[in-house]
Amino acid sequence: MIDSERLPKHVGIIMDGNRRWAKQHHLPVAVGHSKGADNFKSLAIYCNKIGLKCMTVYAFSTENWKRSEVEISALMLLFKKYINDVLNKFEDENIKIKFIGDKSRFSEDIKKGIESVETKTASKTGMQLNIAVNYGSRAEIIKGVKEISQKITTGELKTEEITEEVFSNHLYTKNLPDPDLIIRTAGEQRLSNFLLWQAAYSEFYFSDVLWPDFNAKEFDKAIEEYLKRTRKFGGQ
Repeated sequence: MIDSERLPKHVGIIMDGNRRWAKQHHLPVAVGHSKGADNFKSLAIYCNKIGLKCMTVYAFSTENWKRSEVEISALMLLFKKYINDVLNKFEDENIKIKFIGDKSRFSEDIKKGIESVETKTASKTGMQLNIAVNYGSRAEIIKGVKEISQKITTGELKTEEITEEVFSNHLYTKNLPDPDLIIRTAGEQRLSNFLLWQAAYSEFYFSDVLWPDFNAKEFDKAIEEYLKRTRKFGGQ
């Protein structure tokens, strides 16, 4: 067991490989996404159990809308099912859930489901789980710039008062520590528009394992590798 005191405070995960997993198993893409969703729920419960304080997962990016209508429809159906599953499976788990990203594009029933999950888990005191949906870091940064510009226009904020902390507080992850570790599965080695501002000094761990197979044992490997590193934050 890893000492909870040595765990990173915040882990980001780019959950990649659902489609390749389905192809390897000669199954429809929707089955790969469903398997990935099941794995996510199991891993979230494990991370809370070992004492992780915050986890942000990349579930659906702004670029994912470019996929085929068939796949997007399947993803939206899975999303609805997932929201219900979260309410049931996580009911007894001490996990606070927050959905980050532009939720305006989703259907009303999905938006209501999101609101229900956030409301029912708001008082939880365990791990904070951020689920990034219709999320893109560039769009997030532009959103922050617009909010700050509006405050300057109304006189609520002065230009000379803008600091890194002020800007960070206009992002979806406000009041949270930046991710200490970002994990990406399925062998890809890029951020793909995920937490660009927040990842300034994050450590990275790339795994060849496809997301549906990235279990607790694989997560522990990432943590063990992280604990071997010396973080300098540009100071040396």
